[in-house]
Amino acid sequence: MARTGDDERFMRLALEEARKGLGRTHPNPAVGAVIVKGGKLVASGYHARAGTAHAEANALLLAGPKARGATIYSTLEPCDHFGRTPPCTQAILDSGIKRVVYGSADPNPLVDGKGVRRMRRAGLEVKGGVLEAECDALNEPFLKVMRTGLPFVTLKAAMTLDGKIATRSGESKWITSEAARRRAHELRDRVDAIVVGAGTVVADNPRLTTRLPNGRDAMRVVIDPSLRTKPTAKVYAPGAPVVVVTSQATSPNRQQRFSQRGVQVLVVPSRSGVLELEVALRALAKQGVLHVLVEGGARTTSLFLRAGLCDELVLFLAPTLFGHEGLSWSGVLPVGSPKTAPRFEITKVEAIERDLLVRARPVR
Repeated sequence: MARTGDDERFMRLALEEARKGLGRTHPNPAVGAVIVKGGKLVASGYHARAGTAHAEANALLLAGPKARGATIYSTLEPCDHFGRTPPCTQAILDSGIKRVVYGSADPNPLVDGKGVRRMRRAGLEVKGGVLEAECDALNEPFLKVMRTGLPFVTLKAAMTLDGKIATRSGESKWITSEAARRRAHELRDRVDAIVVGAGTVVADNPRLTTRLPNGRDAMRVVIDPSLRTKPTAKVYAPGAPVVVVTSQATSPNRQQRFSQRGVQVLVVPSRSGVLELEVALRALAKQGVLHVLVEGGARTTSLFLRAGLCDELVLFLAPTLFGHEGLSWSGVLPVGSPKTAPRFEITKVEAIERDLLVRARPVR
């Protein structure tokens, strides 16, 4: 019987493997696996991208005959169904593995304990919940989609110390340092979709690409209720998938101009003149989007905050001031008193050269 400390030590190795696939596996979770025999590491593997072998299968392939009688550690409960790849439970049973240790339970209805029961019936020792919090944190977006049908939403903004994202004349380049902007691109590299409003497209004409060596461009999503942006804007250029979210009131002719450019037009209902963003998010989740990064501007940010659709804030703060006439990052919020103000818990503060990176979670 392995000691708890040993199980945690080897699960940390599996977590290191899983991190290699972050931002590359959607709509699948990032998973890592290691195989251990006699207290020694035999093989390791991770899930690189959807449609390729899962972490357990990769580790078993490398281990070969050495897997017989060994223990496999996986950050996520092994799957027990045929998708684009065979079930990992069958590969585990065929390999002669004696013991299975996993971190997160998989809420996917196709998994959800089925593989665990199958392996136990076959006589394998199965232990779950090892470093569960760390494993859950690794795949928080996947777990949220499986449980709620909604992607994980991060609101990101770069601002001055007095909370401004632009001067009174609308200038915003550049508020933060190059190092902070690089960190923002690293965040883009990890998410599945980047969301901006029509105002940002009109004012800044951004590409929303990831400008990193070997960087990955996420899906680009524009919230444009009246389709006032131009189909020739940089954000709609060929490359990663592009979606424009609009209202039912927009004319078919306007919609067709975007469709002809290869842009998906997502029509959602509106209430009191405001698009129902939750409907849009659910539609994106059905397309495999697990993690959404909202980059503003202020009106779009405020819409997500008012709808209660924020899971995390990522705020870059520069040591400068724009004054009361500058544009506030959070836009207009219905705050009548401090008691009704949205509350957040700061989870991390990090210095990036002269700037600060603040991460916070809403207090539910």
